[in-house]
Amino acid sequence: MTLYGWAAALVVAGVSYLALRWVAVPIAVGVLLFLAFAGLLAWLHRAGWIALLSLAPGLFVLVGAVQYAPELALEVRGVQESVVVVADSAAETGGKNHRYTLRAEDGRVLDERLSYNGSGGPRVGDAFDVVLDPEGVAPMERADQVDPAGRLGGAVAGLVVWTLMTPVAGWRGHVRRRQGKESSLLLSL
Repeated sequence: MTLYGWAAALVVAGVSYLALRWVAVPIAVGVLLFLAFAGLLAWLHRAGWIALLSLAPGLFVLVGAVQYAPELALEVRGVQESVVVVADSAAETGGKNHRYTLRAEDGRVLDERLSYNGSGGPRVGDAFDVVLDPEGVAPMERADQVDPAGRLGGAVAGLVVWTLMTPVAGWRGHVRRRQGKESSLLLSL
């Protein structure tokens, strides 16, 4: 069971590396594999609440595994550019999905747009550094937000919690089976 969790994280990281352009692919693969882990954990533990508990560290594993590959690609082969925001697509629509048009120090406007979802992002006229993938595969990011070691750390932390949960769930399930309590997986405590 523990090996399944680690293998699932490695598969998601591998898919993320192979599908750098399509973030939805490793997310979909990860969600399916991690829900299967939660289901197996519930079956092993003989209670559904442990599956719900496993989703919190699973989120750390999912985010870390999915974002590790693109950020590593940017760190290894990325080119840093100093830019100024010259336009914001959300300024016209009033939404929270921003696509910033950026101008480099040499005056040229970058073809790639910087995406940001939410409020409190950069404003027109703000200057900062970005990291671009010269191959155009990994999406551009702000230089101060490229942190593959942090993404890997989050994934490993989630995996450590999963690793600790597995023997506890197995032991409790073993005791419940020996007591003949095979009934409801969701309602048994």
